[in-house]
Amino acid sequence: MNSETHVLSSQAQAIAEALEQLINAGGIEVPMLPEVANKALLLAQNPDSDATEMAKLIQGDQSLAAHVMRIANSVAYTPMANLVSLQQAIARLGMRVISEIALTASIGTKLFNTPGYEKYVAQSWRHALATGLWAKEIARHCRSNVELAFLAGLLHSIGRPAVIQSILDLAKQQQIELTNDDVLALEHNYAQKISESVVTTWNMPILVIEAVTYFTDYANAPTAVNQVALVNAGAQYATYMLQPEELDKDSLFALPVMGTLNLYQDEVEELLTYSEAVQGRLEGLST
Repeated sequence: MNSETHVLSSQAQAIAEALEQLINAGGIEVPMLPEVANKALLLAQNPDSDATEMAKLIQGDQSLAAHVMRIANSVAYTPMANLVSLQQAIARLGMRVISEIALTASIGTKLFNTPGYEKYVAQSWRHALATGLWAKEIARHCRSNVELAFLAGLLHSIGRPAVIQSILDLAKQQQIELTNDDVLALEHNYAQKISESVVTTWNMPILVIEAVTYFTDYANAPTAVNQVALVNAGAQYATYMLQPEELDKDSLFALPVMGTLNLYQDEVEELLTYSEAVQGRLEGLST
């Protein structure tokens, strides 16, 4: 089913109208950004903070602390797997990497209630993780801000689970039965707007909000065309890695966004040499 061409049923049209009203009224339910994720971001961006503060924050949640240590000790991050404390992990990997691990562990799909669509939402989140990781590599190559690139890539499609939750809630309220095709078509139509709503509500940095807002229209981004374009490129690399049947190498090379970033074919191919490293970090963050 192609979500872009699917014709909505009359029931789905009714849900679409209700969604439009909710969006226009600012009534879409956006989950709160977990406090630990927000504080971890702030600490990572504060040059005066130190490893002790970050360790204390993460240790306040024993489940999160164990998760962060497990990922930090994975082969993708620490080949010798010999880290024994959070402070040691932070000293070895850096505040920003640890904040990225804490952030992905704190948000993810568990913030949303999408019965029947858990597998689909998990796949979307995996693609978002891969987008963040690839955006980070492209940003490093382009000498751009790697931390903001990762964050924008990670959150560029956060509206997908949010809109599915809203669709299912509205269908239940109106006692409407939607087909799977209807749900996915509605998600395709409204995910972008709701992604904007989520990152705005979460008070993300302005460059992240701009990257999410202009993700598919990077050429018209008001202040940060290149930063938005590299997030878009990150998503293309993620698709090539995870769904090569949808985007082959020749098509990847020919994408207009590569020209926007002044990436020549040999540079586009050079970035592909990081595939194994990105895949390893993706597996670590997905556990």
